[in-house]
Amino acid sequence: MVAAGRAAELGKSVLLLEKNPSLGRKLLITGGGRSNITNHKPDTRVLLPKYKGAEQFLYSAFAQFGVKDALEFFNMRGMATKEELEGRMFPQSNTAQSVWDVLVAHLQQGGVTVQANAAVSAITKDATSGLIKIRIGTSAEVSARSCVVAAGGTSRPETGSSGEGFAWLRSLGHKVADNNAALVPLALKDAWAKKLAGVTLADIKLTVYQDGAKQQAQKGKLLFTHVGVSGPTILNMSRSIGELLQYGEVVVMLDLLPALDYAMLKEKLQALLIEQSNKKVKNALGQLIPSALVPAVLELSGIAGDTPNHSVRHEERIKLIELIKSIPLNIKGLLGKDKAVVSSGGVVPEEINFKTMESRKVPGLYIVGDMLNIDRPSGGYSLQLCWTTGHVAGSHA
Repeated sequence: MVAAGRAAELGKSVLLLEKNPSLGRKLLITGGGRSNITNHKPDTRVLLPKYKGAEQFLYSAFAQFGVKDALEFFNMRGMATKEELEGRMFPQSNTAQSVWDVLVAHLQQGGVTVQANAAVSAITKDATSGLIKIRIGTSAEVSARSCVVAAGGTSRPETGSSGEGFAWLRSLGHKVADNNAALVPLALKDAWAKKLAGVTLADIKLTVYQDGAKQQAQKGKLLFTHVGVSGPTILNMSRSIGELLQYGEVVVMLDLLPALDYAMLKEKLQALLIEQSNKKVKNALGQLIPSALVPAVLELSGIAGDTPNHSVRHEERIKLIELIKSIPLNIKGLLGKDKAVVSSGGVVPEEINFKTMESRKVPGLYIVGDMLNIDRPSGGYSLQLCWTTGHVAGSHA
């Protein structure tokens, strides 16, 4: 998406060039189709450290338009919001269409002209007139005093984010860090895990190992897919896992009950097996761990599910405890950019004036959102970055 205009006020000669037949194709799939619009951290000092090293650049932009402003923008236009786990904010309607409706109505009220099916092929700066020239396709051209580039990164290319915006900016002299998948699901080698497609686990812990050495650990939510695992916790660990895979095998240990240490779990399992000594072990385990995981745990332990609880041997109980605390997920690799939530890389922050989002290389050119080399976790931080940088750019362009 590229916006060209002559004035700072929305609606004064603003032309929005959209590559796709319609606006917001990527927006409509964000947050699993529900659109995680922001994270409820209105205190900028708490929010900005989530942007991994870019916080010193972002203070001035977020001072102009932060989380509170974003929520007020949608709420005042009739879109109620709700808070979910870890501060994630969603439309009350549970559909990204509500977000789309608010934004499109805002464009219409502002008198913005939208030109769809307008694939930009190049952006140049006319040295004589000072105007920015935006080429559409092979022949059409638009001239503007200012231009906002919001073409996205390279994640989910079927939505139009195919990365050509980075080529335009490189040609204008910008340094663009290599773009790659950042928040992306993982593929597993384990056949048993594929049987769990669609199963979601809350309040679990994941610990990453390489060559027996612990690399990192996080608690949160996990989703099994038909090829591996996804969910907020996996997405937030994916980039570092991808880097580790360059050096060798990676195993992620899944702790189903992080609130219980080994001794506590041993006592709890022992009591359960004794109290229900004549029942089958598969039924007893379902009272301790998510029932969907029982067949997998039993398969990995080598214990038949129909075994009576009183017949579960000591070494089998130990194996069950070890698995409940450390189910190995053998990582095959990261899925491609077509499955990534966001991509990494982009224009380096040093080349942007974050008070206005204007390029320090090309006056009149404004760069926002996924075009910037700013890392952020899953949980609403990407869309908030878009709202903030987009608002600041639109206010000054």
